[in-house]
Amino acid sequence: MGFKMGIVGMPNVGKSTLFNALTRTAAAQAANFPFCTIEPNVGEVAVPDPRLDKLAGIAGSKQTIPTRMTFVDIAGLVKGASRGEGLGNQFLANIREVDAIAHVLRCFEDGDVTHVDGRVDPVADAEVIETELMLADLDSIEKRRAGLVRKLKGGDKEAVQADRLLSLAQTALEEGRPARTVEVDDDDAKAWRMLQLLTAKPVLYVCNVDEGSAAQGNAHSQAVAAMAEAQGAGSVVISAQIEEEIAQLSPEEAEMFLSEMGLEEAGLDRLIKAGYTLLHLQTYFTVGPKEARAWTIPEGTPAPRAAGVIHGDFEKGFIRAETIAYDDFIACGGETPAKEAGKMRAEGKGYIVRDGDVLHFLFNT
Repeated sequence: MGFKMGIVGMPNVGKSTLFNALTRTAAAQAANFPFCTIEPNVGEVAVPDPRLDKLAGIAGSKQTIPTRMTFVDIAGLVKGASRGEGLGNQFLANIREVDAIAHVLRCFEDGDVTHVDGRVDPVADAEVIETELMLADLDSIEKRRAGLVRKLKGGDKEAVQADRLLSLAQTALEEGRPARTVEVDDDDAKAWRMLQLLTAKPVLYVCNVDEGSAAQGNAHSQAVAAMAEAQGAGSVVISAQIEEEIAQLSPEEAEMFLSEMGLEEAGLDRLIKAGYTLLHLQTYFTVGPKEARAWTIPEGTPAPRAAGVIHGDFEKGFIRAETIAYDDFIACGGETPAKEAGKMRAEGKGYIVRDGDVLHFLFNT
């Protein structure tokens, strides 16, 4: 289990180039004209985590299986997308299927790459896309509330809850605020997610800069970072051009290339880390001679639900979890030495899994 991130943006911001580089494929056509990507392209990448390799090395695992992240490359949005401009309705429907939105913004100057509005202003671009998503949500809310009238008259509890939440979202949108600014009680959290409002999804702004600005960013990316901070959103600086070059290199060559560019890690690593932070995700591990494997879960996940990520039967028949903290596993040199040192704990159903836990689940079949 990883998570699915939709890559959106206006045409010619480097969105498909970034997708190609990140997924190491040429599936998405990168061309210098609007709407070259008609169908959403889906690609999966392994989530880099050096901890997994260290665990596998100590345990002598034959196979290493990282958790995965899914990118969905969604064709460029333009002003009027909520009314169907530029095949907008089709693109908006694809956004509903993702966990978070990576909004790629053009933060580079290049006379050879046209901008659909003839200027480079990433903050204005972000506002255009946000407005279109908000308009699409408003249209959806009005239709859905109209469809609930009969059930509301009958006192249907789920309809009453849905209408109340839709009303809260509508008020926010009419005030010019995205749905993610609405505070929802824990009792309403599931119903709120089921609404699948576009502007309720977390947003990560991806500043696509030129090669020379990849390490420190530039004035455009700084403006985006300020906007993101004001919104409580995330932002990350990436050069799609550099990522495209890295995609063609061996790991050793890529490391040298990054060092020459003054970068500590690839844009993919930074993007995934920012995505994990945005969605409040963490990783736990299962380790043995057969395989060492990473699993992604939300922060605050209890042990039975974490076990269910592996298999539903693990959650249903959960007895207990034997857990060793990552640092203890490494320091002791493996499961047996950690157990002998008293570092292995038996935890019950109420245990909240921590990032880096090495877990072994006991369950009834």
